Amino acid sequence: MSGAEPKKSFSGLRVLSLESRRGPEMAKLIANCGGEAVIAPSMREIPLETNTDALEFAKKLFAGGFDIVIFLTGVGTRALARVVETIYPLDDYLAELRKIAIVARGPKPVSVLREWNVPIALAAPEPNTWRELLRALDDNAATLPLNGRRVAVQEYGVSNADLVSGLAERGAQVTPVPVYEWALPADTGPLRSAIAAIARDEIDAILFTTATQADHLLQIAAEIKQENALRHALSRMLVASIGPTTSERLREFDIVPDLEPSHPKMGFLVSEAAQHSTEILRRKRARSRK
Repeated sequence: MSGAEPKKSFSGLRVLSLESRRGPEMAKLIANCGGEAVIAPSMREIPLETNTDALEFAKKLFAGGFDIVIFLTGVGTRALARVVETIYPLDDYLAELRKIAIVARGPKPVSVLREWNVPIALAAPEPNTWRELLRALDDNAATLPLNGRRVAVQEYGVSNADLVSGLAERGAQVTPVPVYEWALPADTGPLRSAIAAIARDEIDAILFTTATQADHLLQIAAEIKQENALRHALSRMLVASIGPTTSERLREFDIVPDLEPSHPKMGFLVSEAAQHSTEILRRKRARSRK
């Protein structure tokens, strides 16, 4: 048996990323793995113009109205603090959080909370979806019960109905706290061009790092009447998803991801997609010729 490292190169394949804020980072990762990066930003974060829910959350928190706060994203954790700061000093807000049980879905909110010296009662394990979060809460029900507890959930993008209903089923009084939402980029030109390139079979692989990227890709494809061509081309491409939440959304669109990385991080996604690209494309393209 050879001890050689497995090949981790795209070997010149054209690889599409729909990243926006982290597009340059993704382009570098793809290039380092031998791919030709195509970056088409697919989303932008829009702070809620009148974030009454977040302001009401702050007032209720300061009045002792919550037992548990669940933070789902790092960006949302910081954004919520900025909203709260419009009516209360940040130090006072953090002091209130330290009085109650804090739960984090993944490493990004954990990092922010640690930076603020806010103790974390529970963090969900990888791959950090709502399922792992609920399972972790179930496993720790003796020390962190939900029944009868007043729970605030910092939301991101769209509301996670499965998480909210799961908490309610366990007896929690749930208050969703939307902080920001996703919109299409101000300039959808690169995304439209990427869809056209996919339809012409000029893209070999596509890397999804959030579920919303799938939403916006299909939305724009439908608008420019390229959805059928897009779907046909995807059946011949490598489709890589960063983790279960994104894969679940892709399957809702009848798009089956070929690969999820061993850890839900961009570096692992690119490296492992490169490693398996040749075999996956050979198999899918042979099947499409039958």
